Amino acid sequence: MTRFFLICAAVMLMTTCAAEAAPIIPSVNVEVGTAENPEQVASTLQVIAVLTLATIAPGILMMTTSFVRIVVIIGFLRNALATQNVPPNQVIVSLAMFVTFYIMAPYWSQANDNGLQPYLAGQISQEEAITNVLTPIREFMFRQTREADLALFVNLSDAERPETQEDVSTFVLIPAFMISELKTAFQIGFMLYVPFIVIDMIVATTLMSMGMMMLPPVMISLPFKILLFVMIDGWHLLMNSIIVSFR
Repeated sequence: MTRFFLICAAVMLMTTCAAEAAPIIPSVNVEVGTAENPEQVASTLQVIAVLTLATIAPGILMMTTSFVRIVVIIGFLRNALATQNVPPNQVIVSLAMFVTFYIMAPYWSQANDNGLQPYLAGQISQEEAITNVLTPIREFMFRQTREADLALFVNLSDAERPETQEDVSTFVLIPAFMISELKTAFQIGFMLYVPFIVIDMIVATTLMSMGMMMLPPVMISLPFKILLFVMIDGWHLLMNSIIVSFR
């Protein structure tokens, strides 16, 4: 019997030591109850707004930054080279995303310094923080938006004619910025297509003159297009042109 109690005591001691050595795992509880005052309702609505904002964050990234122009231009380049899925979509999106971070860094830094950090420090109100965050982003979009595109959405909104840029609603500015970015991307994409189309025409004409009509011209022109793109350091020139186009 004594041996039995000793064994039980040893097991309990080992269990206690293991429990003390084990990491503490926090538990998370989500409860749904009745709000007791208006402040709790406001807090709940703020949480819902933050979750909604996090859900549409990718769309905001595409609508208000340089991402659209970059990814469309790189897509045009891939089609002009006729390399099918090279580079793959993941590489194109990742490259466009990090180049977007590079281009937007000064504007995001200004928004953080003037809006987010003062709000977290309790120096300004929430409305002032939102205004200070949107100001540099709106400045970037205004610089890239054509007046005709902006006028289109201002007229369609049936709003009063704005006197200054501050009078233009952000909801009007964003779609105008989007179609301006698409137009610019298509213009640059057309310029990218021209030299590669010339190569395709030369190869196709040469093959027809040699009577090799059954041989697809793409099989012959593809290596020459890749060689031309590599010899002129195409990625360097393309990224330089894209970044400069935003200045």
